[in-house]
Amino acid sequence: MTTTRERALDAAVELVGTQGIRALTHARVDAHAGLPRGSTSNHFRTRAALLSGVAEWIAQREADDLTAVLAQPFDDLEGFIDIFSAGIELLTGPHAVRTRARYALFLEAASDPVLFAPLRAQREGIAAWTRGLLVALGAPHPDAALHAFMAFGDGIILHRLSVDPTAPVRPSVAVAVRGCLTA
Repeated sequence: MTTTRERALDAAVELVGTQGIRALTHARVDAHAGLPRGSTSNHFRTRAALLSGVAEWIAQREADDLTAVLAQPFDDLEGFIDIFSAGIELLTGPHAVRTRARYALFLEAASDPVLFAPLRAQREGIAAWTRGLLVALGAPHPDAALHAFMAFGDGIILHRLSVDPTAPVRPSVAVAVRGCLTA
């Protein structure tokens, strides 16, 4: 059973992901979630608290979803490409609205370390996982490869969210991964 807090957070994510960060108000969240007026403010007294709650909620939900995808075993480079592609397709397909909300919060949180903390922690976890795999796959310059690959990931995600939601993922991931493994 979904709690009032969870309903408010889901509605807030949908509002930010479809209408932008300025749409995030307590009253709009209440209305969008079908909650009695004042319900969201009972859980999040200020806009800053609401923004922080949304950032934590997104990070938690994405971590849950991506853990299921990224934890899949693989035996070779093609398996790694498949898994990373599946993660990007998940973020830009079924969870595109939530991903748009995360990017909106990234921009909003750029000057707010508290708000940015859960999003940064999640990103650092993905980066550590990716770096470890790039090392295991033989990347001669794992730090540079990691930065390039993470930038590629952001780029293809933004491209699918904003320009072409049906852009093929796997061929691009394959090129990026193979590029990271060359000297």
